[in-house]
Amino acid sequence: MSRIGKLPITLPKGVEVKMEGNKVSVKGPNGQLEETFSPDIKIEIEDGTIKVERPNDEPRMRALHGTTRALINNMIVGCSKGFEIVLEYSGVGYRAELKGKDLFMNLGFSHPVDFPAPDGITFDVDAKAHIIKIKGRDRQQVGQVAANIRKLRPPERYHGTGIRYQGEIVKLKAGKAGKTGK
Repeated sequence: MSRIGKLPITLPKGVEVKMEGNKVSVKGPNGQLEETFSPDIKIEIEDGTIKVERPNDEPRMRALHGTTRALINNMIVGCSKGFEIVLEYSGVGYRAELKGKDLFMNLGFSHPVDFPAPDGITFDVDAKAHIIKIKGRDRQQVGQVAANIRKLRPPERYHGTGIRYQGEIVKLKAGKAGKTGK
């Protein structure tokens, strides 16, 4: 049995889950998410818990079992609490600010970079701490937006400037080792 797949999912207060065949829709305080899953996996809602079961032990079913349970759990957490990823930026002249819902950044290019907020994503900028917070209800979308922002100016290996995830460790390389000798 999958260690992840066999765990029941408890529904928090204020979250509704509806099933139509193999389509699961979750509605909560942060919004609504829908996802269609494989018809081979059995999903049951009983007394405020959701159980995910597989019909057999084939490798494909074993893979779908844990994945289906994790995706449903992410939908429930996203609609109740939401997800957040924090990015840090550092460098001479690097700035970030919000204009409406969109994110505008100066990242050492000859032009400012504007990053429009996709549906379901909100940005929060702390200019003094050099932090950008990305918040949303869809875990995959929050992670993808964070990766796209980081890709604009990834951490540089010699000075450590650029955009990085909070807590990410970037091992700095030594610079030129001048001439030694006679």
